[in-house]
Amino acid sequence: MAGTYDLVIVGGGISGASLLYTTAKFTDIESIALIEKEAEIAAINSKHTNNSQTLHFGDIETNYKLEKAESVKQGAETLAGYLEKHDPDREMHAKRSKMVLGVGDEEVQSLEERYYEKGFGDLYPKLRPIDREEIAEIEPKVVEGRDSDEELLALQTPDGYVVDYGATSKSFVEAAEEEANVDVYTSTEVEEITEGYEGFTLDTTAGKFDADVTVVAAGSHSLQMAKSLGYGQDSVLLPIAGSFFLADDFLNGKVYTLQMKKLPFAAVHGDADVHDSSITRFGPTAKLVPTLERGRISTVKDFLDVFDLNAAAVLSYANILADRILLPYVLRNLVYDLPKVGTEQFLPQVQKVVPSATIDDIERAKGYGGVRPQIVNLEEKALDMGEAKILGDEIIFNITPSPGASTSLKNAMRDTRTLMDFFDGEYEFDEEAFRADTIDNFPRPEETEAEPPRAND
Repeated sequence: MAGTYDLVIVGGGISGASLLYTTAKFTDIESIALIEKEAEIAAINSKHTNNSQTLHFGDIETNYKLEKAESVKQGAETLAGYLEKHDPDREMHAKRSKMVLGVGDEEVQSLEERYYEKGFGDLYPKLRPIDREEIAEIEPKVVEGRDSDEELLALQTPDGYVVDYGATSKSFVEAAEEEANVDVYTSTEVEEITEGYEGFTLDTTAGKFDADVTVVAAGSHSLQMAKSLGYGQDSVLLPIAGSFFLADDFLNGKVYTLQMKKLPFAAVHGDADVHDSSITRFGPTAKLVPTLERGRISTVKDFLDVFDLNAAAVLSYANILADRILLPYVLRNLVYDLPKVGTEQFLPQVQKVVPSATIDDIERAKGYGGVRPQIVNLEEKALDMGEAKILGDEIIFNITPSPGASTSLKNAMRDTRTLMDFFDGEYEFDEEAFRADTIDNFPRPEETEAEPPRAND
């Protein structure tokens, strides 16, 4: 196999699949190819067992400031709108209650300030503070066995979208393949990308592909490919592996705890699995690993390619891990993967959500969890929070840690605008049709049914 295309997208996870769908359905680009190294679409981090299944709106994620929450909210509403229109039978998602729980005077005060003073109550019309009695009605196990004198408050919303991102990715690709100008190649690994006089040549295990424009959406491998072309030299990755623990039928929806200050990782939360509400998952843990993919020793070499073993990278790692909050957190998370001891040590995290949980109620989930690439800025010697995008000449590299899946369609919209610039006006993007297919279908309270603001970024 080989081919010549206007656009080649590398990576068939939720990021690449979103862009394929957007360009195939809403532009007039004449030829598009998606290249995926696995035999199936969304077989790595987008697989439903390998992530938290959360559609992040920014309403209960207490490590988001208001500005970031506004951006994430619009991205989540775009994907939620797609699911509302294209998944009426909820085979790819479920909709349940979700809340962030404050326990004790300090946490309760923090949530009250967030809701009333910091603008989150205004930004999220469906979000509301609920007390112990209403928490117990929605999530009985959260209150059962808890000290009756302990202060409790939760910010709760019915917009708790739980998503199978793997199934969603496949739906994007299947819809795109209906178009005659789209080819999808699985079991096809990109071995090298070289820049030519016009466009790029991708050497793959299935032959050579020539592309006028290329987008690399290959998770942790995106930075590796960027570096091979001379981009992204000021960044390395801190790969974090997340694991989960399972319990039987503890929660009806999603319950978050407050984020620890200065930590870039999600706070431990409990939620009912997207496909089986009788299974409650707790996690994720956050373990530093020297690989780009969970359980694949072969990707240690890929990590070293990205790391470069240079002084700036070593100093950046040392500076980050020397933090008096982050270092104990990382060390504690290493313990969670140990047999028996790990479960015992993780139990207090579960009991923050379900106080009556015992060691016999939980077990470490085998085969669950993926790797999230945290981006390290070598100049600042610090973590860059959120997603990274590297723009080159007719090429884009997307590195999408959380909340990249939640904002995948919004990112695809933004990248498609960039692609139109790359093609110098040769093609057009029907953004109105894109919005009618996605964000315009997101259900809103009556008082906010006016058209949502359009993205400018």
